[in-house]
Amino acid sequence: MSEEIVESSVSLHDIEERLRTFQPSARFPRRMIFERQVLPIAEDEHRVTVVSARPNDPQISSMLTYLLQKEVVWIREDEKNILKLIKDHYGVGGDTLHAMLGQEEWQNREIQDGSDDDLDEAEASVVKFVNQVIREAHFERATDIHFEPMETSLRIRYRVDGVLHNVPLSADAKRFENAIISRIKVMSEMDIAERRLPQDGRLQVKIEGEDLDVRVSTIPTAYGESVSLRLLTRQSVVIGLDHVGFGKTNQKNLKKLIEKPHGIILLTGPTGCGKSSTLYACLSEINREELRIVTIEDPIEYKLAGVNQIQVRPEIAFDFAKGLRHVLRQDPDVIMVGEIRDFETAEIAIRASLTGHLVFSTLHTNDAPGAVTRLLDMGVEPFLVSSSLQLVIAQRLVRKVCPHCAVPAGIPPALSEGDIAFLQVRLESIQFQHGMGCEYCSQFGYLGRTAIHEFMVMSDSIRPIVLTRASSSVIRDAAMAEGMLTLRQDGLVKAAQGITTLEEVMRATEDND
Repeated sequence: MSEEIVESSVSLHDIEERLRTFQPSARFPRRMIFERQVLPIAEDEHRVTVVSARPNDPQISSMLTYLLQKEVVWIREDEKNILKLIKDHYGVGGDTLHAMLGQEEWQNREIQDGSDDDLDEAEASVVKFVNQVIREAHFERATDIHFEPMETSLRIRYRVDGVLHNVPLSADAKRFENAIISRIKVMSEMDIAERRLPQDGRLQVKIEGEDLDVRVSTIPTAYGESVSLRLLTRQSVVIGLDHVGFGKTNQKNLKKLIEKPHGIILLTGPTGCGKSSTLYACLSEINREELRIVTIEDPIEYKLAGVNQIQVRPEIAFDFAKGLRHVLRQDPDVIMVGEIRDFETAEIAIRASLTGHLVFSTLHTNDAPGAVTRLLDMGVEPFLVSSSLQLVIAQRLVRKVCPHCAVPAGIPPALSEGDIAFLQVRLESIQFQHGMGCEYCSQFGYLGRTAIHEFMVMSDSIRPIVLTRASSSVIRDAAMAEGMLTLRQDGLVKAAQGITTLEEVMRATEDND
């Protein structure tokens, strides 16, 4: 039988369209698709058409001709495109799931069975699949992986640059759902027999020499246990203030304030807005031999060399307030409290800042002025807030335009004349950009994230206002009169510099409009 090479005669779009409705015959060796990156896209009585970066491979041709008894037609395509097509069509770990379907243990198992799902002889395949998912997520720059049982399927999603994306997955994954989740629980040292209660665990993996700490959480849902994994890369922990996203003026002021011997500095914002990373950057900036730095965290996300880090344990009544009281007896110079959640913690932290300690902490408020009113609402006296608070930073994360596929963009129509005038005063040139999508950013147009800030310094004009228990809007007006930019304004500046897009700024600040 003859063999034909067809080079570049079929577009990538045409290949994708053919794959939507094509399934190779059972006689086509599935392992070859994944191991040799040979992708079948058409088959009839006489020939099979395959896509490969190395067309007319004699070994593969001989094997396919022998097994299928058909002529092999080749189409040449770039390897990176083939790998993406295989992942999109067969899903992450598709080769492993296919191999598991061939194992006797799985062949007669119902999609939802109530039998004992302890790992059996198929354990090696389940282990391989879980490792593939974690490895793929790491290479996609994901910070979180979610395994979510649906009624008739298992959904896996990655959070990349703060946005969730569905992971292509074979429909057969539902069959192995319990075994996959049991494997993750074993790795995290959880109780695999307990499926009625939420559990928390932790595991460590190494991917190509890089250590990853993974926080694991399970919750029972209507269709099974949902598992979330938070990926923490040790190597990327210590970032300097230069990489947090502060403007030059704000960064200069921050460096001055964190060198002060006392006072309290607060970061505010919702969960996942990068508060911890900014706090670690501040601590890394001042971390030196002559300072004793102690942190109280829940949990300890990253290990900082030279810093004494304490993990709170609510299950034994060791909370932030109790930890903070004991830390004050340890002769600290700088204290970082993971979060101020109640009056007791707030009062101890503020009094510590008034007695010769520099204190860092976080609050959950929408903006910087709201942190002041939140402390007052907790019951802290206005004179304590006024005299101790040095700085409040509100923060959000926005995706950065991918530098590899960025192209100039016109001024967005959503920008008002007032916004344009605001930008013209602050910038020499306005350079909006957007990403077209490329292999570096997985076609998203965004690559990495940066922060936008509201930077409110407690000045001599703001302190008397705090003493009157003024509303956050009054405090905001006073701060803006002294030059504070709102979160949206800081985002506008970064968008006009081509760092992010106006759409990202609007998305991140919609709760502040």
